[in-house]
Amino acid sequence: MRRFLPFLKKPPVISVIRLNGMIAAGQRGLNDASTATMIDRAFTKGKPKAIALVINSPGGSPSQSSLIVARIRRLAEEKELPVTAFVEDAAASGGYWLACAADDIIVDENSIVGSIGVISASFGLHEMIARIGVERRVHTAGNSKSFLDPFRPEKEEDVERLRALQDQIHANFINHVKARRGDRLDSERDLFTGDIWVGRQSVDVGLADGIGHLVPTMKDRYGNLAKFVIHGPRRGLLRRFGLSIAASATSELEERALWARYGL
Repeated sequence: MRRFLPFLKKPPVISVIRLNGMIAAGQRGLNDASTATMIDRAFTKGKPKAIALVINSPGGSPSQSSLIVARIRRLAEEKELPVTAFVEDAAASGGYWLACAADDIIVDENSIVGSIGVISASFGLHEMIARIGVERRVHTAGNSKSFLDPFRPEKEEDVERLRALQDQIHANFINHVKARRGDRLDSERDLFTGDIWVGRQSVDVGLADGIGHLVPTMKDRYGNLAKFVIHGPRRGLLRRFGLSIAASATSELEERALWARYGL
């Protein structure tokens, strides 16, 4: 009908960007390469009135989190579009980094939010290989090339160096949250210990702005005629035909371990 009556006002378009899963470089993870096309399309296709980020992520790579957020903010400022994040199960660690790309954050009563910290996990296998008679041979040019080798006893200087690196990334994370959340953060609480908050608690401490869900919240803001256009990552050819089984299995285990930190 609108083709024949062009003077009729078109319903507002809400572009919905789904950001689900672990944040990591590679085929399976959320990263700048895998999300670039859908994010660009969401901001440009159909003249959207607003952008909604639907986030369900336990975190992952700080660098990829930062790159995705930088793209969202560049486009939001260029197109002058408001961005709202809606958290499903979790926006934790790197997932919360993504949520802070939005101008406001809406959570479910049961959403897990926060975990503003940095973690590194590994194994010490030097005693195991000694018991089975395996000799470890490492030759390096540069004193730090065997940094945190899991097949050698842990060195205090390696741990100190790792902590220094983690502190830099943690500081970047904190600066990002403070820059995006500003005075909304509870100044009486230390929110940067890696702790998590659930639903309304996250609103109380200023990590989120309200309780709600995508459709009713956006219809309340933009009217009942609002049209939702979903944008998700496109699967590569190998993933479509199931030809990356080994890589998928490894990534699945890693992602399950991330979710398990939050009891999910």
